[in-house]
Amino acid sequence: MADVSAAMVKELREKTGAGMMDCKKALAETGGDFAKAEDWLRKKGITGAAKKAGRVAAEGLVGTYVHGGKIGVLVEVNCETDFVGRNEDFQALVKDLAMHIAAASPLYVRREEVPADVLEKEKEIQRQQLRDQKKPEQMIEKILEGKLGKYYETVCLLDQFWVKDDKKRISELITEKIAKIGENISVRRFVRYQVGEGIEKKKEDLAAEVEKTIAAAKS
Repeated sequence: MADVSAAMVKELREKTGAGMMDCKKALAETGGDFAKAEDWLRKKGITGAAKKAGRVAAEGLVGTYVHGGKIGVLVEVNCETDFVGRNEDFQALVKDLAMHIAAASPLYVRREEVPADVLEKEKEIQRQQLRDQKKPEQMIEKILEGKLGKYYETVCLLDQFWVKDDKKRISELITEKIAKIGENISVRRFVRYQVGEGIEKKKEDLAAEVEKTIAAAKS
């Protein structure tokens, strides 16, 4: 596969309106040939999907998933019409997204939702790690871009790789459904619950417990 620069991705993205990751993949798959990359995007239905992305999606479904009575997910996925909301492919997508959220534990839907202070804290942690590794100061910010990409894969739903196919991102899964169904589809929000999450569990000192039991038996 050809080396694909950020400038190449930007140029193809501006020309086609497709997403950054889709443009990068198209260029990589076609050896950096812009005409072939554009055809690749069209064949995948991605160019058409990108044009639909700006359309209002206010219908849809709230999907649910409960795993073993211990993890529960609610996710709102929007489409343009109530008709599509009843479509089997759309309903299957909503179910898949709920199951993925249960398994992968994202914190946000998209990168733009990560609070600035949280992102800055992550950058500082990564910068310090790079300095501890004796990386040249002038290279740190460039390396940081790649590190942040990995961070987004951890916390942002759309950047995560689908639990059913670790070569496909959730954003790509949604784009494929947009191309197939013919309407804009957007994940608006989700909430994930896990039993006991956030509760500080009492830690018992086993030795102290044994001593307490012995003392009680003697009295």
